[in-house]
Amino acid sequence: MEGKIKILSDNRSAGHHYHLSERMEAGLVLTGTEVKSARDGKIQLKESFAEVSGNEVWLVNAHIGQYSHGNIMNHEPARRRKLLLHRKEIDKLAGATREKGLTLVPTKLYLKDGLVKLEIAIGRGKKLHDKRESEREREMKEEARAGLRRRARQ
Repeated sequence: MEGKIKILSDNRSAGHHYHLSERMEAGLVLTGTEVKSARDGKIQLKESFAEVSGNEVWLVNAHIGQYSHGNIMNHEPARRRKLLLHRKEIDKLAGATREKGLTLVPTKLYLKDGLVKLEIAIGRGKKLHDKRESEREREMKEEARAGLRRRARQ
């Protein structure tokens, strides 16, 4: 049975900068104030990435704003956060990142059954001409949809 999912943050620029392939769900090790801040939507995934170091996967550069009522127990906004994955998944990601040009890109952070989860994807960086091609393709699809809508109205 699929649990209720509430998206807290979406990294829309990931699809623009990377060819995204395989996606995985990972848990996060967070402090209490980070969870409360995340629930308030104070998260920025735009410049973040994940890295495999040793036998662990870490989320780097993700900014979770400080909780407004956190007093002295508040967290550091841009610290490294450990991702919770199975050993087979970690080995698979480690093998993928050893390959040239592949990186681990966080695509969205969401609540699933009350737990904060992160979706990461294996991404290969796009060149400028790839970005232009993707933009052209998107525009052509939009024009086709608009044409169908006009034809349906007549």
